[in-house]
Amino acid sequence: MKRIYTLILLMLSMHFINAQPYKFNTILYGAAYYHEYMPYERLETDVRMMQEAGLSVVRVGESTWSLFEPQEGKFEFEWMDRIIERLHKAGIKVILGTPTYSIPAWMALKHPDIFVERLNGSRSSYGIRQNFDITNPTYLFYSERIIRKLMEHYALHPAIIGFQVDNETGTYGAANFNYFRGFIDYLKNRYKTTDTLNKLWGLNYWGMTLNDWDEFPPRHNMTNPSYKLEWDMYGQKAVADYLTWQAEIVSEYKRPDQFITHCFMPSLTTLDQLAASRKLDMPSLNIYHGSQNNARGEDVMWADDFYRSVKKNNHLITETNAQTTGWDPRGQYPPFDGQARLFVYSHLAGGANMVEYWHWHSIHYGQETYWKGVIGHDLEPNRFYNEFSRTAHELQKIGPKLVNLKIKSRAAILYSRTSDFGLSYMPIKDGNAYMEVLRQMHRAAFRQNIGVDFVLAENADFTGYELLFIPPLYVSDDALLKKISDFVKNGGHVIMSVKSGFCDENNVVRHNRAPGPLREVCGFWYQEFSSASTIPLKNDPFKTGQNNNVKTWIEFLVPETAKPLAFYDDSFFGKYPAITENRFGKGSLIYEGCLLSDEIQSAIVTRKAMEIGLISNENQLTYPIVFRHGTNDQGKIIRYYLNYSDKDASVLYNSLKGINLFSNTSVKKGDRIMIDPWGVIIVEE
Repeated sequence: MKRIYTLILLMLSMHFINAQPYKFNTILYGAAYYHEYMPYERLETDVRMMQEAGLSVVRVGESTWSLFEPQEGKFEFEWMDRIIERLHKAGIKVILGTPTYSIPAWMALKHPDIFVERLNGSRSSYGIRQNFDITNPTYLFYSERIIRKLMEHYALHPAIIGFQVDNETGTYGAANFNYFRGFIDYLKNRYKTTDTLNKLWGLNYWGMTLNDWDEFPPRHNMTNPSYKLEWDMYGQKAVADYLTWQAEIVSEYKRPDQFITHCFMPSLTTLDQLAASRKLDMPSLNIYHGSQNNARGEDVMWADDFYRSVKKNNHLITETNAQTTGWDPRGQYPPFDGQARLFVYSHLAGGANMVEYWHWHSIHYGQETYWKGVIGHDLEPNRFYNEFSRTAHELQKIGPKLVNLKIKSRAAILYSRTSDFGLSYMPIKDGNAYMEVLRQMHRAAFRQNIGVDFVLAENADFTGYELLFIPPLYVSDDALLKKISDFVKNGGHVIMSVKSGFCDENNVVRHNRAPGPLREVCGFWYQEFSSASTIPLKNDPFKTGQNNNVKTWIEFLVPETAKPLAFYDDSFFGKYPAITENRFGKGSLIYEGCLLSDEIQSAIVTRKAMEIGLISNENQLTYPIVFRHGTNDQGKIIRYYLNYSDKDASVLYNSLKGINLFSNTSVKKGDRIMIDPWGVIIVEE
C-alpha cells in the first residue's frame, strides 16, 4: 500500500512542476480539526456537517507527535492519511502542522535534559506542551527527523495547501546551560570582547568587570539592564532561528503551490516577528478577545494591523474565538447573535485571507475542556454552527471579491521591542506602561476610523505616512531618532509619549540633557521627572470633563521652541507644560510628558488628524461604527461598515456608486445605509 501511495505522490509531483506559488482566489473559512480527540468514530459525520455548513479549510496535526511516532523510530501515518483523504474527497483544503510543540512521552522519559530550566530554578516536566528548550540538540535531532518523515509522506498530497511550522513558539522561559552557552556565543559574535561589554554596559558598577568570557555570569541574579535586554533579545533571535530552521526543512519538500506559515500570538515580545517571518510566505495569527458586552473592535482588529504590517501583505487567522474560551468554566461568554459573523468580517477588513476557529468540536477531556469549538460537547448543530454556516455560505458567493485586500494607511505606530523590554526592567508604573500607551494610541486612532499600520523600529521606514504615533521610545539608537527628526522636518507629524530618547541602544541612559538627540525636534529639554498620582489639566484644554486627568509620571519640560498645549492644575507642577507641540521644518511633533486618560489621548489624535486631513467627509464616522476600506484583486474599492453595538445604526454613504455585496443592491452617494446590531455592510465601489 505504501509503495502505491508513493507512486501516486510521484505522479502528482510531475503535475506540479510548473505550478505557481499558492494564490488565494477566495476567502478561506474553517477550523482546526482533531478527529483523534473524538470520543467515538465520527469522521463521516463531521465531514458531512462541515460540507453542509460551507467550511472550506481545516488545520490538522500540530500536536500529534505522539501519534505520528508512538515509539522511538516507529512512524505511523495511516490514521492521518484517512482523515486527509476524506477531507480531500469533500473538497476541503488542509493546512498541516509540524507536530513539534508537544513532545511524545518516550522522549520525555529517555531525555529529561531537554526540559526547560527556568530563571527561578524550577524545571518543567511531562504533562503540558511547550515544556522543552528549543535550542537543545537532542530535541532538535528528533524534531528534524519527524519533520522530514512528515514531509516525505505528505508534501505532495493535493489536499494540502500549506504547512504550519510549530505553534505559538517561544523560549518557554528556558535558562538551561545549553541555552546559556548559546547566549554567550551570541554575545561573542556581537561584542567580540568582554572589554567592549565592560564599557558599553557599565560593568564597573558594583565591581562586575569581566576579564574573560568564562567569567560571564548566568542570568539568574543579574541586575544590569543592558544584560537583561540582550538576554531577552537573544531569546527573540533563538525563536526566530528555530522557526527559520523548520521552514527551511519544509521548503526542501513542499510543492511550489504550497505556503509556509506560523501561528503567532499577539503578545509582541514573545519573538522577533520580522526575523521569524524571513522564510514564511505569510504570518498567521491566533487572536482571542472579548465577546457579549465586552466585544470591542480594537481588541478584535489591532493585531490584524500589526501582522498585516510585518511582511506588508495579507495574513491568516488560524485561531480565534468560537463559542467560549477558558481553561476552566469561569468566564464563559458565548457571543451574542451576530457577533461571530461580525468578528470574521472585521478580520477580513483588516487584511486577513482566512479565518479559522480553534476548533471544530469541543473537547471532552484535558485542560481545554471549556475552550469550546464550533460544535459543543454534544457534537450537534447549534446556534454558533448556524451562524458559522450563514457566514460560510456568504463567503462562498462574495469571497473572491474580498480576498487579497490591499490596505493603504496614512498613519502608523512605531513599535520598539527594545523599549518594550527596557521599560519592563525599569517600570514607571505597575503593569506594562509601554503596551498600555501603544494600545491607547491605537484605540484613539481606531475609534476615529483612522487606519494604521505598524512600523518596526529595527527596519523603520516612514515613507508614505503622514502621522506617526510613538509610544515611549525608551531604548533607541541615534539613527532611529534621526529618522524621526527627518520625518518631521520633511512634513510628517508625530504624537510621542514619555521617556522617548532616554536610553541608547544598549539600554544605558544618555549622558546629555533629555530627550537627548530628540531635543531639537521636540523643542524642549528636561532634567527632572516625578512619579505622580492623578492630576487634572488646567482649564480642561481638551474639553474632556470628568476625564480631564493625567497620571503616573511627570517630566519637567522646559520649552525652547515648543508651544505648551496644556499645563497641570497643581501648585508645584503647574509651572511645567504637560503636553507640548513643536513646529519643526515642515511638520510637527506633539509630546506627552505624562500618561493621559483615554479621552485626552483621543482628543489630541482627533485634533491633529483633522488638521492634516486624515479625517475627511468620507470617514467622519466614529465608534461603534468601524469603517475600513481597501482595493481588491479586480482593482475595485471594498468598503466595510461594521457595527460594534447592540443597536441599529444608520450611516450616510458618501462615496462613489457601489453595490451592497450582501443584498446585491445599488448604493449611491447620499444614501442612508442601515446596519443591524452587531451587523456589517460591505460595498464594492
